[in-house]
Amino acid sequence: MNLVTTVFLITTILSLVLATVSFWLPQITPDNEKLSPYECGFDPMGSARLPFSLRFFLVAILFLLFDLEIALLLPLPWGDQLASPLLTFSWASAVLILLTLGLIYEWIQGGLEWAE
Repeated sequence: MNLVTTVFLITTILSLVLATVSFWLPQITPDNEKLSPYECGFDPMGSARLPFSLRFFLVAILFLLFDLEIALLLPLPWGDQLASPLLTFSWASAVLILLTLGLIYEWIQGGLEWAE
């Protein structure tokens, strides 16, 4: 038997064993907290039209923006291997300056303040 067939057979058997055990291992009677449809901390019997703070949304957008910045700037150390690394570094600097100006504007406008 060659290596590919052996690996395929082992992964198939292991997957079937784990899938079978996962059906029998959990408890049959879960508690009331696990049966509750809400896990976010809101009262499930209250109104679904609760006011939502816009500050949570703004902070989430800021986290996404700076995560995107990290993802865009991650390949920057390999940019010096290009034919014109100055162009790559100038574009990266432009992105950083733009994001820094946006952060400064957000800070001045008070969008990062939690309490009024």
